[in-house]
Amino acid sequence: MSLDLHEEKQYSKSVPEIYQAALVAVEKLDGKMVSSAPEKGHFEVKFPKTVLGKTLGERTYLTFEVRAQGESSQVVVDAYPLDAVERKLLFGARKGVTRTMVNWFIEQLDQQLA
Repeated sequence: MSLDLHEEKQYSKSVPEIYQAALVAVEKLDGKMVSSAPEKGHFEVKFPKTVLGKTLGERTYLTFEVRAQGESSQVVVDAYPLDAVERKLLFGARKGVTRTMVNWFIEQLDQQLA
């Protein structure tokens, strides 16, 4: 069973609008930017164990990309759990932690775009 999570979602906003909203979502969730390529609509971020005052049990690594698709844009999010020294966790992850973090990120993104 893979611990990786892949999500795709369509928005009727421009790539720069979505990218900026995603940066705000990362900030609100206390994420730490690892790399950023605004011209490609891509960034990578690490989220801590404690987010929004809730302890999740492990850290999460999330990659974000937004692509133009005609008059809309497609957001692609990939995420996986990290161990204590921030390496990809290959086994023993707590159930639902990565899903929760992705859900919170998408909720924050949706709020910023509303």
